[in-house]
Amino acid sequence: MPIEQPPPPPPPLLSERMRHAMQVRHLSPRTCEAYLDWARRYWHFCGQRDPAAFGAEKVTSFLTHLAVHGRVASATQGQALAAIQFLYRHVLNQDLPWLDGLVRARRPKRLPIVLSRDEVRSLLSHLHGTPHLMALLLYGAGLRLLECCHLRVKDIDFATSQITIRSGKGNKDRPAILPAVASAKLREQLAFVRRQHEQDVLSGSGYVELPHALDRKLPNAAREFPWQWVFPATRHYEHKETGRRRRHHLHETVMQTAIRNAVRDSRIAKRATCHTLRHSFATHLLEDGSDIRTVQELLGHADVRTTMIYTHVLNRGPAAVQSPADRLLGS
Repeated sequence: MPIEQPPPPPPPLLSERMRHAMQVRHLSPRTCEAYLDWARRYWHFCGQRDPAAFGAEKVTSFLTHLAVHGRVASATQGQALAAIQFLYRHVLNQDLPWLDGLVRARRPKRLPIVLSRDEVRSLLSHLHGTPHLMALLLYGAGLRLLECCHLRVKDIDFATSQITIRSGKGNKDRPAILPAVASAKLREQLAFVRRQHEQDVLSGSGYVELPHALDRKLPNAAREFPWQWVFPATRHYEHKETGRRRRHHLHETVMQTAIRNAVRDSRIAKRATCHTLRHSFATHLLEDGSDIRTVQELLGHADVRTTMIYTHVLNRGPAAVQSPADRLLGS
């Protein structure tokens, strides 16, 4: 009797194929999760059928549904479109033609919320310990919250008073200012990190996540001090693939909660967040006469038009025009 051949293994799930395609292209973990979530929502919109059976018409319908019925923001609709385009182009190997008839969500023009210098001083006075130091870097160097959380020991250069931002938005590196007022506290933080790391190594852990393929290229780097997080988490976790006990960076929600409480306690009547400190950094630099191209470079903006938004919130009124009421009634 002929030997019965085992059935072929089932093809990988669409989500697994999409995750693999994103990892090959080095998309960030946050982008991967966002794209997978949109792919799942689109799959449900297709009646849980294979998206390969549908084309541009279904994609247009889904994105229009988000704008009309979901009333999503323009940026949210744009992210959904990018995710579905990635799905079709890199996973299903299909090119979508131009999406005619797509109803675009409106992109409103919003001015950034900016704190005055007194408000920044009050906010910082209600923060203590690590959140205070991180807030000092958000405002003093114009960092994004995740850029601050992702800082490693080797990225701090006290000799040149410079911080190097690695793989920032757009996967670009850039230099940032190391504020002199933060230097002493940052040295204390790094001394604490060194002591903690030495204890971790003695206990059999002391590993940290490395970007991309550096774990294979530099097998010992994951346990070396320069690669440790500047703001490490308080607990370890076990990496499933290697079994190593690692320490993650401080979770961003810790900082978000601290800023929210500080805004409340300082009675600032603005919807201030961690990103508000970055807006304030840019605005205060321009108020002090810094060149807009320099501010653009420090913020890591690809287009100077993005930086130009801060010229509209300078502390001189719209377009630096004096109110007629001040001329009439002012002393």
